[in-house]
Amino acid sequence: MKRFKLTAVIFFAVLFICACTRPKENGKYGASMQIKGSDTIVNLIQVWAERFVADKPEMNVGVTGGGSGTGFAALMNGTCDIAMSSREIEDKERTLAENKNINPVEFIVGLDGLAILVNKNNPVDNLTIEQLRDIFMAKITNWKEVGGQDRKIVILSRESNSGTHMFFKEHVIRRGDKNSKDEFAPQSLLMPSSQAIYDEVYQNPNALGYVGMGFINNGIKAVSVAVNASGAYIYPTPDNVMSGKYPVSRPLYLYTDGQPKGMVKEFIDYALSDEGQKIVLETDFVPIIN
Repeated sequence: MKRFKLTAVIFFAVLFICACTRPKENGKYGASMQIKGSDTIVNLIQVWAERFVADKPEMNVGVTGGGSGTGFAALMNGTCDIAMSSREIEDKERTLAENKNINPVEFIVGLDGLAILVNKNNPVDNLTIEQLRDIFMAKITNWKEVGGQDRKIVILSRESNSGTHMFFKEHVIRRGDKNSKDEFAPQSLLMPSSQAIYDEVYQNPNALGYVGMGFINNGIKAVSVAVNASGAYIYPTPDNVMSGKYPVSRPLYLYTDGQPKGMVKEFIDYALSDEGQKIVLETDFVPIIN
């Protein structure tokens, strides 16, 4: 009897060890997968995740924001399967990843127009790229200088680990000049998320901020943007982003470590499918597949 009990204990112990050490065919976490990074597209990714697992009860997808830089760090540290980003990976990040034997593979999964938000009671409807640059560098400090009321402009920016912050700095503050060292004004209020920028603009009539155009709704106002004073002022809509008319537009990315396999590949394929791209449009971004 004792021998039988001992044999049973050994059998179940071996079974447990085998179960714990079986090859993981899906994400790093077996039937679960972790996606981390950009706050801009976190809502889109969450919808994808919900639809993706709807008929796959054995699978689980965790989605966490924190900024594009956070996503790349998690990919390098092996704590996520997919990094989501609103900017392209930087050369220094790719080098750091390769030094850790991580091979970032890039997938463009949609497009976005960066909306410039003002309070709905602000009379300013149009701004040029140069005016935006001067505002965020505090060369323009009062709304009356750009056609508004005599009020001090409150500048809102994302934190530096945000892909949205990096994109705005490179394409608006530095005007695409890779040698430029221009920065946001020190008095810029650094906000932890796009939602935080939206909330502040909603309640503050003097605030100005930038977010993905998925945050546009009737509670606030997005201004039209022109390349220069003689150019056309373009409103951030999917059609204007897709056509290239809106001047503050960008791709949206997912990154994996090497070519994706298993559950990770299934998710990437879903994001790029007709159904996945319809969700891009549903969440107020621009699909890459017509």
